[in-house]
Amino acid sequence: MSLSTYHHRDAHILYDPTRLAQPDLPILPEFGEAWLDPAAWAERGLVVGSAPGRGDSQFLAVDGADWVLRPYRRGGMAAKVSQSDYLWTGLERTRGFREMRLTRALHQRGLPVPAPVATIVSRHALRYRAALITERLPGSRALAERLPDASPALLADVGATIRRFHDAGLDHVDLNARNLLVSDDDKVWLIDFDRCRLRPRGAWRQRNLSRLERSLVRFSPAIAGSLFTAIVEGYQNAPVDHHEV
Repeated sequence: MSLSTYHHRDAHILYDPTRLAQPDLPILPEFGEAWLDPAAWAERGLVVGSAPGRGDSQFLAVDGADWVLRPYRRGGMAAKVSQSDYLWTGLERTRGFREMRLTRALHQRGLPVPAPVATIVSRHALRYRAALITERLPGSRALAERLPDASPALLADVGATIRRFHDAGLDHVDLNARNLLVSDDDKVWLIDFDRCRLRPRGAWRQRNLSRLERSLVRFSPAIAGSLFTAIVEGYQNAPVDHHEV
């Protein structure tokens, strides 16, 4: 089933109707700006936890489904101007719509990504704010938390998983040990595709790996070298995906 859109005043949503029946269900916050406010979800008893990070993602329990609400937040120098406002250049060019469509494409290819549920964009003249909702991966933890006791087999799977995404043409511009999740049964998942894109093979692959190496040094400086070596071995030994872009 294709994605659906819904508009009300200055709010726009792109959603998967198999996971969200309609955006104006009574159980949900009033459609619009409230969707970007964690307090509006909490007032309806839908927030069951949160994850650390820029903007603090909220864990939601909605009518039997487990979701993650992640607001878009700026970092670095841009955050000094505004942490949550982005320049409007068209609906399909918003961070939310682009990531929703990319995540959907990766999910449809069978890659290990959380199923996308919806993205909400609220426009204010030449600015907009946005958030993305995906299905939550129960029992998963960031690779950063698993590094001290990560087995060689797990690290090899991390490398092989990254290779699958690279063979699919995904340039993950923020590949780090917090955007790789590991489930209870040691399955490896990749998340957070903001500003990422599909592109032909190139030097970006090595840039992705170098960024991951820097994050390993940040989270586990004493053993980062051996961790990265094991991941790269898994990457290099992974079978080639002949559906490469």
